[in-house]
Amino acid sequence: MPMMKVAQIDKAGADFQLVERHIPEPGPQQVLVKVQACGVCHSDAFVKDGGFPGLEFPRVPGHEVIGHVESVGDDVDHWQVGQRVGIGWHGGHCFSCRSCRSGDFVTCENQQVCGISYDGGYGEYMVAPAEALVAIPESLSSVEAAPLLCAGVTTYNGMRKTGAMPGDVVAILGIGGLGHLAIQYAHAMGFHTVALSRGTDKKALAMELGADTYIDTEAGDVVEALQRLGGARVIVATAPNPKLMSSVIDGLGVGGQLLVLGASPEPIEVSPFQLLMARRSVAGHPSGTPQDSEETLGFSALRDIKTRIETYPLAEVEAAYQQMISNKARFRVVLTMDE
Repeated sequence: MPMMKVAQIDKAGADFQLVERHIPEPGPQQVLVKVQACGVCHSDAFVKDGGFPGLEFPRVPGHEVIGHVESVGDDVDHWQVGQRVGIGWHGGHCFSCRSCRSGDFVTCENQQVCGISYDGGYGEYMVAPAEALVAIPESLSSVEAAPLLCAGVTTYNGMRKTGAMPGDVVAILGIGGLGHLAIQYAHAMGFHTVALSRGTDKKALAMELGADTYIDTEAGDVVEALQRLGGARVIVATAPNPKLMSSVIDGLGVGGQLLVLGASPEPIEVSPFQLLMARRSVAGHPSGTPQDSEETLGFSALRDIKTRIETYPLAEVEAAYQQMISNKARFRVVLTMDE
């Protein structure tokens, strides 16, 4: 039987192991994908550290996957062999729970997560449910498209559903893997885009990415600076820092929303008074369905949204992961598969 290389975690806290396995066969309503690129996301720590409920080992992480359809199982008629596809965080749904019956697949009660519920893209091949696949625009390379299946869809999909209109003040808190995409999307959507970050080192980058205004969070009162602009319609919190999120809530205008995208187990502190008097809200947003991902990719191609990337071969998976988890990576890290 033909073989493949994968990078797996054998138990919680273990290092990656590069092993050979038999290339799997897709079952009914499944697709075998030959992987070209896979993003290394902070959420992959759920596998590395064993922090996701019900996780079974050994497991191959990776939920920012781009590749080509190698073969299809029975009852798959929408995807063709050779077609370039992706698989993101949303790795399948049950079609029968209350959310699915309402068409809200992203909140499926039995949602599968690529690289957690089943083996993901840290390998040369993987099998995925057909409903999890995403079509990839020809104008995007596999490497630049991979992070858009998590970082991209999370920011784009969350922002476009806030109700913000062109000209509204939308502030991006943090200019990292999510934030550098959020600035570009906010600019392309026509918002008055405000970048919030510590110091002045990132100002030139923020303006290059499309920010209209830069606010140094260490140089003065951020709340006052936002209120001088009329108050933010949305503050997009991309950095997982709840204390920082709490500190900017009063920078929201009337009807403003703190959109929480940076995941953290720590609480955000906000008083009822802060919310009541100006109809403010705090909301989170999950990444998105495969259709949301396709729309994210399409918009990114249309408006030339660029992910800034560091690439590593699969053989250097441990170094790639450490570069990401230690925050040494400036933006996003992507694994590439050897031919």
